[in-house]
Amino acid sequence: MKYSKYSAVIIGSGISGLYLAHKLSKSKNNKDGILVITKAKINECNSKLAQGGIVAVMPDVNKADSISSHVFDTVKAGAGLNDFNAVKYVSEYSALAIRGLINAGVKFDKKEDGSFDFALEAAHSLPRILHTKDKTGESIENALIDKVNKAKEVEIYENTMAVELLVDKYNAAKGVITFNEKIGEFEAVLTNAVIIATGGIGQLYKYSTSRPVSTGDGICLAKKAGAKIEDMEFVQFHPTALSVKNRATMPLVSEAVRGEGAKLVNKKGERFILKYDKMGELAPRDVVARAIYDELKNSGEDFVYLDITDIGPEKFRERFPAITSYCEEFGVDLNQKLIPVSPAAHYLMGGIKVNLDFETNIKNLYAIGECARTGLHGANRLASNSLLECVVSAMGLYDNLSYQDLTAPKNYDEKIKNIISMYQEQDPCYIEDSDLIKNKIKDLMWKYAGILRNEALLRKGLYELEEIKKSIGDKKVFSDFNSYEIRNMVCVAEIILNSALERRTSVGAHFRSDTYTNNEEETKNESMVNNEISVK
Repeated sequence: MKYSKYSAVIIGSGISGLYLAHKLSKSKNNKDGILVITKAKINECNSKLAQGGIVAVMPDVNKADSISSHVFDTVKAGAGLNDFNAVKYVSEYSALAIRGLINAGVKFDKKEDGSFDFALEAAHSLPRILHTKDKTGESIENALIDKVNKAKEVEIYENTMAVELLVDKYNAAKGVITFNEKIGEFEAVLTNAVIIATGGIGQLYKYSTSRPVSTGDGICLAKKAGAKIEDMEFVQFHPTALSVKNRATMPLVSEAVRGEGAKLVNKKGERFILKYDKMGELAPRDVVARAIYDELKNSGEDFVYLDITDIGPEKFRERFPAITSYCEEFGVDLNQKLIPVSPAAHYLMGGIKVNLDFETNIKNLYAIGECARTGLHGANRLASNSLLECVVSAMGLYDNLSYQDLTAPKNYDEKIKNIISMYQEQDPCYIEDSDLIKNKIKDLMWKYAGILRNEALLRKGLYELEEIKKSIGDKKVFSDFNSYEIRNMVCVAEIILNSALERRTSVGAHFRSDTYTNNEEETKNESMVNNEISVK
């Protein structure tokens, strides 16, 4: 087995991981260098798929906006289950994060007069979304890839999977075991700073907007090592994915399309959303997703439409070139002004529990981005807060690590030696029929832990998942990514099912058809924002 050492190891190459690598590359506190581990190519991540934009709370240039307004919108969308300090923290650092991205080379869209073109998205009280057409995530990701590729302090392991955390008897992370499938080689990487930035869990579901790499790897790694995991029942289903069949990733039709004036209609041409919420198309995502789900269930159809008449095909093509490309690829004629859409798993509000220094309960182990549970999102993420959280959390963790001794460890204890020995001595195996098993997991999660849940469905899901666990056994060392992904998917699916079973009240993105809605926290936190806390 190969051994190496680094000042910091970042698992994941999305915006949070790359922004942290970019910041750390300029630090004097990285004499052993920085390693970025990515399961595929460096640009194959969910961050790149983000279309609508990034929240920019910039009252100096967007006079109508304020931190208090953004905090209120975030808490309201999160059904009051947010960590108020986390919301305030992210909002206060929003302007600094935007300027950091601009300095890194991101060019946000501007109006003819040179001012920022702030867009409106669902559940925001005013326009505050910066964008680069409908390729905001891709623009940010590409700018950061360029920075990281030029930084001699950063090494990148592509096509490499982190398969085990090295945690000693004192509950301190000292590194990670990696596996390169192409050469069949394991490596013990030693470090005193392990950062999990692996993104979400979308590929646990049959219908998803996430890339195939999103199998919950980082959350499973953390769970196996003893890290606390919270709020996993809060899975956000985006209401408007382009309705295409037999595709691992359903293209997103951004919330910004509704922000520009598109209307939801059924196959009869009837606008139905106002039956469900007076905010219409700009209601919170969970509300719109359930409305569409209900409409489809009652009609027996596979999709509804986004009617872009009020935008117009020409303006649509100019404002949304990426979505236009998807529509053309799948034979959707924009001149007909109707885009077929249906809900799909999109974002995880829960994850690895961290504080506002982005520390887990394991020393030297940190988490940022979608895989981390900061408390920002509560029970339901406000549109475009995700990219903002990625950048702000990377900034915050950089500040934290700048005070740490990042000298790589020179030795390790018996507990870690035993983990390394297991990977040296056991013959790697593989799980047969891996594609079939993955599809079984996706099917059961969509059926039993999807948009609508109840106790009977969740228990049925746990029973079927247990049967899958029995079929694959308790193998630990594998020879291929698919087998490790199945291990991770089973682990995370079980957490989601149990979490959804334990929370009996319907709140935010977690909707129990067999119980009631709990608005106590929402009312309390709205009052807090309105009356009790002055946010400047």
